[in-house]
Amino acid sequence: MIAEILATGNELLTGALVDTNSAYISDKLAEIGVKVSRHTLVGDADDELSQVIKELSLRADIVIVTGGLGPTRDDLSREIAARCAGVKLLTDSASLEKIEHFFTTRGRKVPANNRRQAEFPSGSEILENPIGTAPGFALKINRGTFFFLPGVPAEMRKMLKEQVMPRLTVELKDPCHYRCRTISCFGIGESALEEKLDGFSECFPYIELGFRASFPEVQVKLYQKNRDEKELLISEETARQWIKERIGRKIVSDTGKSLAAVVGELLRRQQATLAVAESCTGGLLANLLTDNAGSSNYFILSAVTYADLAKQKVLGVDPEIIKKFGAVHEETAKAMAAGARKLAGSTYAISTTGIAGPDGGSPEKPVGTVCIGLAGPSGVTGKRYCFPFGKRLLNKKIFTAQALDLLRKYLTSNQ
Repeated sequence: MIAEILATGNELLTGALVDTNSAYISDKLAEIGVKVSRHTLVGDADDELSQVIKELSLRADIVIVTGGLGPTRDDLSREIAARCAGVKLLTDSASLEKIEHFFTTRGRKVPANNRRQAEFPSGSEILENPIGTAPGFALKINRGTFFFLPGVPAEMRKMLKEQVMPRLTVELKDPCHYRCRTISCFGIGESALEEKLDGFSECFPYIELGFRASFPEVQVKLYQKNRDEKELLISEETARQWIKERIGRKIVSDTGKSLAAVVGELLRRQQATLAVAESCTGGLLANLLTDNAGSSNYFILSAVTYADLAKQKVLGVDPEIIKKFGAVHEETAKAMAAGARKLAGSTYAISTTGIAGPDGGSPEKPVGTVCIGLAGPSGVTGKRYCFPFGKRLLNKKIFTAQALDLLRKYLTSNQ
């Protein structure tokens, strides 16, 4: 089976938006044994979009299209799909009613152009969109079955899971069970990780090994199919243990969870609470921790104390510590963490103070230096790390991840 993905929109071509949808769709299709052969990106021009859809319809069995279902004039997916299939556009009364309800329940008048979103090519199967105004649709065009989805990532992901994947599973008629196990790692690069896992394919020839870098974490992917689900699960567990023996505590999660999610689970399991004091990471640490649902159970306080005076007035850091050691030092980080813990009354507190760059470094404290403090019931510790990145955002990300990993290792050692 040949599967392809088509992303549409001028904003993707110009770089105003990044196409994250195609990568997500490819990943999810791989989990059910469908390999994507090609990604295509095209703008909103009628002739170009028509040409691409015709080409795809002749060479692919499955095509997932994102974008072009909005209410404006440049949203052309419906019209072009109907033209390529040689059918007319028809208004679906049930979809129109849902669109009208979407606006009236919010006390708004239904814009005339939104009514276009209830038009579909004759013979298509409507794919409901429970969180937006743009329904999708499935349509057979020549060889290919096309699934047209909105470009808004949250809407696309929900519809892919609820509307597309069940239909594809039925269409595949494959007696095999498919599994994709994701193992999240931190503290090891992609190339070093591949070296550590050299020999995997010889030991597990029936499991496809993949790597996916999402800085600063790296994921190991285990793709497998088997007619016997029990055998599949046993071999997956054997492979997981093989990997664990080789990379040990570099594994953050063997179910694909992020550092922040794992730390949150550990805190919740231990009925512990956390406060953070940030300087160089500028709130990124708190943002990642609170991205997880239920974080209010363990997350108490965040203080972005960027200036030295803020460290003193908010966290109670002794001015003599900063005067003697400087803002970027283990002692300062320890004082920040202790101050945040006292201020919040939390079980633990972590702090970050460093030099994100690209300027501000020195031979003693180059750009990429970060000091992390960790305060808890057994005392306060401070660690210094130096990373080789000259870019500010990369440093902020790695500083944040290192702080989370330090806390993760401490919490797991206490289990």
